[in-house]
Amino acid sequence: MTEVIHSSSASPSSSPSLYQARDLVDEEEAKGGNKEKDQLSLLALLVALFRKSFWMACKTERAEHCCSAAGMEIGWPTNVRHISHVTFDRFNGFLGLPVEFEPEVPRRSPSASATVFGVSTESMQLSFDSRGNNVPTILLLMQRHLYAKGGLQTEGIFRINPEERQEEYAREQLNRGVVPDGICVHCLAGLIKAWFRELPSGVLDSLPQEQVIQCQTEEECSALVRLLPSTEASLLDWAINLMADVVQEEFHNKMNARNIAMVFAPNMTQMGDPLTALMYAVQVMNFLRTLIEKKLRERKDSLAKTAPTSSIEPSGENGP
Repeated sequence: MTEVIHSSSASPSSSPSLYQARDLVDEEEAKGGNKEKDQLSLLALLVALFRKSFWMACKTERAEHCCSAAGMEIGWPTNVRHISHVTFDRFNGFLGLPVEFEPEVPRRSPSASATVFGVSTESMQLSFDSRGNNVPTILLLMQRHLYAKGGLQTEGIFRINPEERQEEYAREQLNRGVVPDGICVHCLAGLIKAWFRELPSGVLDSLPQEQVIQCQTEEECSALVRLLPSTEASLLDWAINLMADVVQEEFHNKMNARNIAMVFAPNMTQMGDPLTALMYAVQVMNFLRTLIEKKLRERKDSLAKTAPTSSIEPSGENGP
């Protein structure tokens, strides 16, 4: 007896075809993919809702904090005591600090720069002299020590040059705001001239040279001085009074108005050409001498007005 075996390919009616099976698989996979997409969409929606709720909560909390802070009332301080008054400036730092807060650092120089020579007055600490001139403190410091050491009575003051080594050492100390002990009066006088000479611009540079040359009388010189800016005018007046102080001690120092004007003139202007500078210095010398003599006359007139007059007692007032 012969048995015949029929394959599925031979009987399409007995089972689904291969193509139908593939379609079923693809349909199931599509349903699974849509399900995963639906799950991801739901998860993204939940994350977005969480972020929004968190942002709203933070915003509400900040608004409540601001409202509570705005409604907070700050009362007046009680049990206040004024222990010290502290100020600050760029030259000396904190001033008025209690001792326990003061740093142990060396004293700073009276200048915002590293040196007090060759810098503009705008970067220097200024002080008023007895005549109301607002000038660098370092000038007043050198002037005070010059007078205290008898410099005005020293022969040849401002004319005799100091030793170079001593001048360099004094410069280093003055840059720290300290006048060294034992400094020579000629060194102090030379450093005062050097301070004027090393300015970025000369005290008289803003004046027209033609007017300085043509200046002859006290009135003309005074009118020319009024053309100076306030800083240069204060420096010039300080220097003129210094030179007048020197001339008043002419008996001891042998320095008259012409001599002191001659040694100061080259330091009051700055010119590139040495020959032109030398010729112009002669005119500046005459200009300074006129101002010095005018200052001395004004002092003499002021002294005469304030001098007490002798009163003549009526006869018989102290007699019988």
